[in-house]
Amino acid sequence: MRSVDRLHGEVREYLALQTRRHFLRSGLACLGGLWLLEQGIVAAPRREQQSVDPLAARSPHFRPRAKYVIHLHMTGAPSHLELFDYKPALVKYNGKDCPKEYLEGRRFAFITGVPQLLGPLYPFHQDPKTGIWISDRLPEFEKQLDKVCIIKSMRSNQFNHAPAQLLILTGNTNLGYPSIGAWTLYGLGSENRDLPGYVVLLSGGQNPDAGKAAWGSGFLPSIYQGVQCRSKGDPVLFLSNPPGINRKLRGKTIEAIRQINERTYRELGDREILTRIAQYEMAFRMQISATEAMDITQEPDYIHKMYGTKPGQESFANNCLLARRLIERGVRYVQLFDWGWDHHSGLDTAFPKKCQQIDRPIAALLKDLDQRGLLDETLVIWGGEFGRTPMQENRGGMKAKSPGRDHHIDAFTIWMAGAGIKGGMTYGETDEIGFSVVKDPVSIHDLHATILYLLGLDHRKLSFFFQGLDQTLTGVAEPSRVVHEIIG
Repeated sequence: MRSVDRLHGEVREYLALQTRRHFLRSGLACLGGLWLLEQGIVAAPRREQQSVDPLAARSPHFRPRAKYVIHLHMTGAPSHLELFDYKPALVKYNGKDCPKEYLEGRRFAFITGVPQLLGPLYPFHQDPKTGIWISDRLPEFEKQLDKVCIIKSMRSNQFNHAPAQLLILTGNTNLGYPSIGAWTLYGLGSENRDLPGYVVLLSGGQNPDAGKAAWGSGFLPSIYQGVQCRSKGDPVLFLSNPPGINRKLRGKTIEAIRQINERTYRELGDREILTRIAQYEMAFRMQISATEAMDITQEPDYIHKMYGTKPGQESFANNCLLARRLIERGVRYVQLFDWGWDHHSGLDTAFPKKCQQIDRPIAALLKDLDQRGLLDETLVIWGGEFGRTPMQENRGGMKAKSPGRDHHIDAFTIWMAGAGIKGGMTYGETDEIGFSVVKDPVSIHDLHATILYLLGLDHRKLSFFFQGLDQTLTGVAEPSRVVHEIIG
């Protein structure tokens, strides 16, 4: 093994060689770059994109209601008609052929011919505290309804999972656009330099259909992408030192690498070099901080009982508790993905099992945040990528043996809580069978504008120059609005 002194000597020799080797190439590149700028072929880099510390905490545009976000994405899209959007007409017309006016000119993912209407499989009732109609599938969550605003009037324009997930998580159906967590980190920076500002946790056994693009940084510098952590084993792969390397030697190595990267950045001005520096240094700090933050065995027994957590396992319950621990430590955006909500069939078997898996942990998360004084500054979001049809799926024109619903873009439900959101209320309405929004529609870009507003960010001003445009999360063409009606 090389000594530390020898390593530093090699670094000095390398830096001297770089100066000689790249003099002509760098000079010619600079002259070429100046010519391109003069011709208007490339744009000068924006001042805000040249920060030496890309994760430094930054001031919002105005006073925020939220400092942190916990985003719970139910991958596959849960049925709002079995949970939140009660439709007595569906009960009445259950099993009847769907009226033609709902089918003419419509395109579905799998439904063909004339499907039958499908009533809710589970009984609904009015919560005595809030008057909100809710099914019996979420009894623990129901106890927290006074903290929650249920938005029943969401709409999408994508009925396939991957593009729909990209749309609700990045604002665009195409690959290469930043996720909302990346935009948040880009706009506000990070409060904890020892942990990633944007953390992703998975449960259910699979990645979302959109893959890691669902938490990517797109055209933003890659320092802003989400960092996937695990709820069992090392929080991040390869976080531990390899055999024969102790922490002191690793620190010396990273310092040497930093010197090389800083010299290269001064010569080339490539922002990705800043990302490389920051990621090396954060990985070194995370060896201690991430291991401590992700260790839920430190929690008392009553907390484990409240969440239903089992240390050492990968589960949605464990991830909800981890989300609270990360928020406590200043992590800006925590994204939870839970796979298994694509119920084309199995609404009578698989669906109640998924509800049971999330009911207790979500209720515990809201209660825990509230008791610790964190809910006032933490925005909690729950939902999927689209809705489910009021009709029974009849794939290939054949009625399924097990009840299920097809993908649906014209109406779906999400809920939000904390950080100034009015609790104990619903917003928006759908028609008598839950097919279309008839009151207070909310687009996905409206949702994004509202989330950014609660974080103190103006969705029109939070931009990044790319491909000749000031790109934003809410797009550059379609108008978006903040849904002020749900904010107290």
